[in-house]
Amino acid sequence: MSEPKPPTPTPGDTYKGWLFKWTNYIKGYQRRWFVLSNGLLSYYRTQAEMGHTCRGTINLATANIAVEDSCNFVISNGGAQTYHLKASSEVERQKMNMLLCVFYLCVCGAFYPYDSGDDCPAVPPTSGQGGGCRNLEIQSTLRTLGSKVEDLNTCNDLIVKHGSALQRSLSELEGIRVGGDMGEKMRQVTERATLFRITSNAMINACRDFLSLAQNHSKRWQKALQVERDQRIRLEETLEQLAKQHNHLERAFRGATVLPPSFSNPALANKDKKGDASDEDDDNEFFDAMEDPAEFITVPADPKYHRRSGSNVSGFSSEIGMEDQSFDELSLASNPESPQPLELEPVRQRRTRIPDKPNYYLNLWSIMKNCIGKELSKIPMPVNFNEPLSMLQRLSEDLEYYELLDKASKSQSSLEQMCYVAAFTVSSYSTTVHRTGKPFNPLLGETFELDRLKDCGYRSLCEQVSHHPPAAAHHASSEKGWTLRQEITLASKFRGKYLSIMPLGSIQCLFEKSNNHYSWKKVTTTVHNIIVGKLWIDQSGEIDVVNHKTGDRCHLKFAPYSYFSRDVPRKVTGVVTDKDGKAHYVLSGTWDEKMEFSRIMQSSKGENGTEGKQRTVYQTLKAKEIWRKNPLPEGAENMYFFSSLALTLNEAEEGVAPTDCRRRPDQRLMEDGRWDEANAEKQRLEEKQRIVRREREREAVKAASSPEEGTHPDNYQAMWFEKLDDPASGETLHVYKGGYWEAKEEGSWDVCPEIF
Repeated sequence: MSEPKPPTPTPGDTYKGWLFKWTNYIKGYQRRWFVLSNGLLSYYRTQAEMGHTCRGTINLATANIAVEDSCNFVISNGGAQTYHLKASSEVERQKMNMLLCVFYLCVCGAFYPYDSGDDCPAVPPTSGQGGGCRNLEIQSTLRTLGSKVEDLNTCNDLIVKHGSALQRSLSELEGIRVGGDMGEKMRQVTERATLFRITSNAMINACRDFLSLAQNHSKRWQKALQVERDQRIRLEETLEQLAKQHNHLERAFRGATVLPPSFSNPALANKDKKGDASDEDDDNEFFDAMEDPAEFITVPADPKYHRRSGSNVSGFSSEIGMEDQSFDELSLASNPESPQPLELEPVRQRRTRIPDKPNYYLNLWSIMKNCIGKELSKIPMPVNFNEPLSMLQRLSEDLEYYELLDKASKSQSSLEQMCYVAAFTVSSYSTTVHRTGKPFNPLLGETFELDRLKDCGYRSLCEQVSHHPPAAAHHASSEKGWTLRQEITLASKFRGKYLSIMPLGSIQCLFEKSNNHYSWKKVTTTVHNIIVGKLWIDQSGEIDVVNHKTGDRCHLKFAPYSYFSRDVPRKVTGVVTDKDGKAHYVLSGTWDEKMEFSRIMQSSKGENGTEGKQRTVYQTLKAKEIWRKNPLPEGAENMYFFSSLALTLNEAEEGVAPTDCRRRPDQRLMEDGRWDEANAEKQRLEEKQRIVRREREREAVKAASSPEEGTHPDNYQAMWFEKLDDPASGETLHVYKGGYWEAKEEGSWDVCPEIF
């Protein structure tokens, strides 16, 4: 009546069979011969290899088993060994899972003999006797569960047997006629119904016992698993503390001086909670070299400075004594002529979401391995590695924290204004911390306008003014009295394990009221783990923000990431000095979170550093926040980690130029998730650009006898920008020559080429 039951597997048995194992993206899943014995899962290409060649072995005592779907499951030991397996059917997969689980429970000794109550020991037994008790407990539990399963199988067989008999009796009862046999048949039916009821009750009781037993042991095993996790976390924290202590001892031995807490903000000091540290630590690349010694040290100023007038310190107004006021209040309070801010209301509701990023996979190394040492702009890349924004739009993202320039325009002190400009310089990197996607290379003549005149009081225009080398010009002006212009040329090199992006060119900011003219350059961006591991971005280098009118200077230092550094990651420090080199402000913070400033009250020479350089000790007032990063919108991880401003940059708008990035078809297709069509469209646009360039070069050769002054070798001239020499900075850059916004008002775009 019942089917024969398979024998319960035990650790001493050996099980063999065929499974499909993932090999690589070329061959996919391949058929392999697996052997499960003594807690070890080994595999071979064929059965004939069992005697001499084992292709791999994983110990179930340290392995995790995860089921992906009806036929696929993954076995991993948390390190370099991970088997992606597929069974030929769901039945085979369930059978394999049962074998693996039984072997895991019997062999690895992963659970501890806790009672079924709520209390559990703080530390699991570690002695040999404890391990033996643990194995005995597991064996006893398995035997108990096995006996309950046998009881359930027996009850199931009896229910099937008595149920069939009861069904036959009921069928016979329907077929007989009323007579003497009626009483006998009714008695048989009653007896069989009673047997069926008794068997059903036994089945219910057996199920209840099994469920109760399974629940009790499940609680104990969950507690044991939690203890294992807690112990692992404690071990990781201990190792990290040991690494920090070792690094500290090395620095103490070399005579390094530890920065006091007043400089290293406690809110930033926990680097374990910052960043997007990869779970795959073995794949990450770290730079373990000793970090550069600090050039200066800050200590709290003497309380007497808080009571003194600012005129007795460094010629500033008495505002420095108002420690409870914010930096903005200090700046505005010292400027009685500053107009009251206008109440600006947004004129339109802009989008807050874009389609989620599709989960397409493409091996970056398969494309980049033949491009080592080449310029990134010359490497043909599919859109799979892009984000649906152009490089022109990425440049416009620098204006996300335009309020810093608005506040700077109201500052009467050029040194205060320098602090705002320096904070604005750092804020432009805050959007890059998670943005590992490559922006689209703009086509020659491509433009992007960002008109926020009614919303925020500014508007900007970008244009791709050169293709080889790729160069983009940017101009932004505000009703608050500042103008920002920049020309950026990207030089990039792929070095196998990392990608370095070196922005060339300068950024300039001009203020109408004070005629202050600032200029600075960008630092190097490095993308790590190109080959394996999770991509992560670092900014490193130094920036000198110079006021060409007054001679004021702010020296910013972006510290490269170091695993053994005691400082917070992504740290930025800076000192604001006047034309005589006297320091007035100290800035500190991180380029991905916030920046703070503190006024210097007194400076003195300190001890020699590790390299024999005498470092300066600054006595400062309490640090105050000058900039903080805006939080990312909800679901940003599914939208390329775009900020709220970035989400609106590619939103379709009426009236923009036909060369605007918003009209670029491949970029629009990628944003909509149609990546295959986007790749095809991208190839079409690039080929069209090559044809136009070759035609322009032929025309330049014809006109070589009498070239016009100011033309490029390929006879191309920008539409909205012209190349000029800047007398203040001594640099040559493309400057906005006007005409774009007038053409937009008239709807006349005759000068725009057809690039799409």
